[in-house]
Amino acid sequence: MKSDCIRNTICQERKKDPIEMFHSGQLVKVCAPMVRYSKLAFRTLVRRYSCDLCYTPMIVAADFVKSIKARDSEFTTNQGDCPLIVQFAANDARLLSDAARIVCPYANGIDINCGCPQRWAMAEGYGACLINKPEVVRDMVKQVRNQVENPRFSVSIKIRIHDDLTRTVDLCRKAEATGVSWITVHGRTVEERHQPVHYEAIKIIKENMSIPVIANGDIRSLKEAENVWHITGTDGVMVARGLLANPAMFAGYEETPLKCIWDWVDIALELGTPYMCFHQHLMYMMEKITSRQEKRVFNALSSTSAVLDYLTDHYGI
Repeated sequence: MKSDCIRNTICQERKKDPIEMFHSGQLVKVCAPMVRYSKLAFRTLVRRYSCDLCYTPMIVAADFVKSIKARDSEFTTNQGDCPLIVQFAANDARLLSDAARIVCPYANGIDINCGCPQRWAMAEGYGACLINKPEVVRDMVKQVRNQVENPRFSVSIKIRIHDDLTRTVDLCRKAEATGVSWITVHGRTVEERHQPVHYEAIKIIKENMSIPVIANGDIRSLKEAENVWHITGTDGVMVARGLLANPAMFAGYEETPLKCIWDWVDIALELGTPYMCFHQHLMYMMEKITSRQEKRVFNALSSTSAVLDYLTDHYGI
């Protein structure tokens, strides 16, 4: 955690409880946790384009607690970066609660990743394997609740579904009884990658919950977000790849507007975003508005100055 970036992070938005947003009756638009991508600069960008709530990339709680270097590299925020949820990969209640206490002054809450299907995460006992270990989830939630004094500090979970949906409903009921603030449901099983999202399953889960539920999976436009919101009856929608391709999606743009690209350049340069991240985001944003030949040229650029020259020559930015 960079001290120059986290100093004086209390702001009006931080004081707003995300739970109140979910009970507003309005669609709550959420930027998903994305490894390497949902960092401070990108969160700053999507907030300019009607994103209501942002998550950090997944952070391994054990490393975060034990290493100052990990804290400095994995978590950076500033006064405008709110409301904010810090997502952790964890399977140890004490380590998670220690991590939660560290970020508590700078975030609105934490989220436990119970949905990552990657082999390394599951091998370490993180991510989607936790949907089969409700007692571990219960212990982590309780420990955070006991250790963090702020009663408005949220503790949420993000899950995938089981083949047998009754098991998922049971998991969610147990999580609710434990004190989880809300649940985000990615509507696929652990084995599924690009198969259609089971929105009906998310609807059934929502119907069995009293706490807010966020729908997640394959949402690529504001129209799709609103459609999923209505179909599932959930309290919000979470988007990952759709926002990478079009950070202005929640503001109703069908493709990334040039103004958004310009904003990204300004934000990234101001915050000192590493070149690879800066360039990769632009590659995603410009996917739909560049030809194959233009992509070949742009994707091969190797410096910030070359990118700025290209944008100036082609788009007048």
